[in-house]
Amino acid sequence: MNEALREAQVIEDTRRWVQRAVIGLNLCPFAKSVEVKKQVRYVVSPASGAKPLLADLKRELLALVAANPAELDTILLVAPDGFAEFLDFNALLERADRLLVDLDLDGVLQIASLHPHYQFADTDPQDITNYTNRAPYPTLHLLREASVDRAVAAFPHPESIFETNMQTMQGLGPEGWAALAVGATPEEPA
Repeated sequence: MNEALREAQVIEDTRRWVQRAVIGLNLCPFAKSVEVKKQVRYVVSPASGAKPLLADLKRELLALVAANPAELDTILLVAPDGFAEFLDFNALLERADRLLVDLDLDGVLQIASLHPHYQFADTDPQDITNYTNRAPYPTLHLLREASVDRAVAAFPHPESIFETNMQTMQGLGPEGWAALAVGATPEEPA
């Protein structure tokens, strides 16, 4: 598959996950409005290591902070070619957060992580509750703090979102998650 087609497939897979899982299961009650308003940018990074991904992250953080929030409110930076191991990707987050500080964007933007093998501390790898943060590919979600604050203020009992998500996933179960078909599209052999 050529690079342009692969990038389009990665974006399509990520959008499908956002629409079916994140919005469809209401895992993030704030996601629907920005998706409907087309204020989400999907960016595929060709990076397979930390240094190039951090360079792409820097570029996207600066683009987000410079953009009009009414036009661009959040970015999903997807890295399909690196960080197959969750712990490697998770280790990158400390450097990503340091980059926010270095750019004087701490408190302005925040970074959330999503991964096909996401695992909360003290859970079994196959615990269905881990799936609340399982995206088709390793993904850094760049968010505006002001937008998060507005969304949280408008949502009754935002502290209940995490618990509600756990209950949703437990009710759905592994078979229900599989039925959503929100994983990465397998690559065809060359």
